[in-house]
Amino acid sequence: MGETNDSGVEERPKWDNKIQYLLTCIGFAVGLGNVWRFPYLCQIYGGGAFLIPYLIALVFEGLPLLYLELAIGQRLRMGSISVWITISPLLGGVGIASMIISFFVGLFYVTILAWVLWYFFQSFQNPLPWSQCPLRDNLTSHQDECEKSTPVNYFWYRETLNITSNIEISGSLQLPVVMFQLCVWIIVYICFIKGIKSMGKAVYVTATFPYLVLTMFLIRALTLPGATDGLVYLFTPDWEILKNPQVWLDAATQIFFSLSLAFGGLISFSSYNEEKNNCERDAVLVGVINSATSLYAAIPIFAILGFKATSSFNLCLKENIQLLTNHFEIGDQNMTVENYQQWFDHLSQNHPDEVSSLGLKPCDLQTFLDQSASGTGLAFIVFTQAVTEMPGSQVWSVLFFVMLFSLGLSSMFGLIQGVLTPLSDLNLIPKWIPTHAVTGVICLVSFLVALIFAQGSGNYWVEVFNGYVGSVPLLTIALFEIIGVVYGRGMKTFSDDLYFMTGRRPNIFWKACCMVISPLLLLSVLVAYVALQAQIHPSYPAWNPDYEKFPQTELKKYPDWVFAIIILLSVVPVMSIPVVAVYKLIGRFNTSSTSADLNFYSNEVFEMEMQLETYQKA
Repeated sequence: MGETNDSGVEERPKWDNKIQYLLTCIGFAVGLGNVWRFPYLCQIYGGGAFLIPYLIALVFEGLPLLYLELAIGQRLRMGSISVWITISPLLGGVGIASMIISFFVGLFYVTILAWVLWYFFQSFQNPLPWSQCPLRDNLTSHQDECEKSTPVNYFWYRETLNITSNIEISGSLQLPVVMFQLCVWIIVYICFIKGIKSMGKAVYVTATFPYLVLTMFLIRALTLPGATDGLVYLFTPDWEILKNPQVWLDAATQIFFSLSLAFGGLISFSSYNEEKNNCERDAVLVGVINSATSLYAAIPIFAILGFKATSSFNLCLKENIQLLTNHFEIGDQNMTVENYQQWFDHLSQNHPDEVSSLGLKPCDLQTFLDQSASGTGLAFIVFTQAVTEMPGSQVWSVLFFVMLFSLGLSSMFGLIQGVLTPLSDLNLIPKWIPTHAVTGVICLVSFLVALIFAQGSGNYWVEVFNGYVGSVPLLTIALFEIIGVVYGRGMKTFSDDLYFMTGRRPNIFWKACCMVISPLLLLSVLVAYVALQAQIHPSYPAWNPDYEKFPQTELKKYPDWVFAIIILLSVVPVMSIPVVAVYKLIGRFNTSSTSADLNFYSNEVFEMEMQLETYQKA
């Protein structure tokens, strides 16, 4: 809530300086998806070829929407709900939908940060706890589940999550996860205790520290053996894959979610700006920095994954070398990783039956490079395993998880702001209740609701929320946003707004994007996404030690009741849009009907008075 000036009118808070505002917007836009989603998409979609649809989506979808949100928030100086009510009362549901989605996403986002904190504190152990299998209670052998899989998998699925075998089995609350969830909410509350004043100070660290860590990782990763293989794999374009429509769909959704559009947070942040601020330059700057960060993060990530693939490839060769040297009684130093292929070809040609009977592993570097992972799998499994093989693994592990925490925390600022600012602007909370008390209540309620993610089935529910809360609802909101501004407020009025703020009207590119290209692109992506999802029954990978192909995850279909929840998560957040519109239309109809009745009644009275006056004269 704002301060009160001398005349008794409450003033809207303002950023201390422009740098603070830009860092907050960049911190909100640059999140965990830049580190663990963008590199994954590059890997599975033809390396450098994926950059083509990605950049097209950035230019014609991401930047226009980002410009629109920053401009409309700055001009109207309101939160997401008040902005859309001001543009048109029929669009009030758009702001409510953004607030609901910000609340939902914040719930599971904090859970991810709780896992990050858990790994951060575990990183100070030597050796790292996920580098070796734990012993059984009798201290004579290792845990069977760990030996069947890997120490990294065991630590993630059993020690951290204590995961159940399917989503229908809730399991008990995991006390460490609960405690770290509480810690994260306390940190978020402290950063928001004085509104944008305290949050603005926090972003100096949370928005800049990840770049320092990424640079350190980049320097170290490029010196690792196999780093070149990872980078070649990442940037070698496969042009044929561009014929796949799914590539264009994922590129469009990635740039959309990466910029954190339609959450309401960017509108709230820009509402604290001075009215005369160049929001066009801000939009381009934030958008370009966000995409450049994705690419910058992909380089050290894949250099390290190339190192991991090379290490796994060499380990595979060494195991085969040991089998061959023992069987054929070859000298220990004669067969090496470098000359393995020559020895293998020679022995296979002269002793084919004996070689085939040894059960040698198929060792192919390309196969290890193809082992892709995204999201939690990349952060808590693939990357942690790579770190264990790096010299000074504890240091790199600490830095990696501090970086993830900084990225996630700065994104949380935007999500919480997307809830707090609309509540404040709508005056739903009495003025006598202090801001820090409102923030505390929201954090407490969120913590209690988010306990669902701290159960044994919590990781499954995180995947449900992550996959469906931030997909169709955000695309729908963005479509209504751009239509509401361009065709509701009007392009001429919007142009006047921009002229008032920046001193110039939008050029032909911005007009073409806002009026035609971006709405059509958004509508196409939304229809294609819904059509694609409607063709399949959603499924999830379950960690089941009793699965016959364990340690592979077991692909299971969601039960019907979970499928119903998925539909609700996709539909309920945006139901406020038609509900509010219908409610306002009914209100208008009733008002017009009442006005018509009053007019009719007035006319009747007037006629009766005229008749009475005529009678009296007679």
